Amino acid sequence: MHILLVEDDNDIASNLVILLKNNNFDVVVSNCVSDAIDCLDKSYDLVILDLTLPDGNGFDLYEDYIKDRNIATIFLTAKDDEESIVRGLDIGAEDYITKPFSSKELIARINKILARSKKNNKIKVKNIELDLDKMSVYKDDEEIILTSLEFKILTLLFTNLNKVITRDVIIDNVWNWTGNDINDNTVTVYLKRIREKLDTDIIKTIKGTGYRIDEE
Repeated sequence: MHILLVEDDNDIASNLVILLKNNNFDVVVSNCVSDAIDCLDKSYDLVILDLTLPDGNGFDLYEDYIKDRNIATIFLTAKDDEESIVRGLDIGAEDYITKPFSSKELIARINKILARSKKNNKIKVKNIELDLDKMSVYKDDEEIILTSLEFKILTLLFTNLNKVITRDVIIDNVWNWTGNDINDNTVTVYLKRIREKLDTDIIKTIKGTGYRIDEE
């Protein structure tokens, strides 16, 4: 598991690195906002983020650069006032821990968050399950073989349950994924193939607009 630690106190950062590595986590350390932004070019399972940084604050860093990447985040900070705690949780952080903190408690909270995130990488609707880690789809626990592009289109629908995905959005995403231009007819063909392979009615057609998968 890969963790980005954003902490400007060198002593705290060093102790946290030892703690995290002893618990089998890979850690990248950043001590300021600008460096953290550069580090976000890599993939992480979790960000541990201080609020008070020499060139900015953790709230802005989270909202402007981390939140849209859907990386689980823990605010770890000395700011223990109610307003800061409420704000941190309201804007989407998984947890808010104040300094000083218990090492065992921090590891327990990290493990709980990562376990929850791992579960979220499997999405099930009726008897169809999408495994985002394995990039596989199953029906009644038997794998359904999709092409890479079919899987990506299905993932787009599964990760936006209860939302209509317009045909234009699908066309734009196919362009981003492949660099190929497609039209409405091609979208229809892809969805037809996906439906035939899944042999299910979970994909709803919204006439003249797009497609939607609803949670049970």
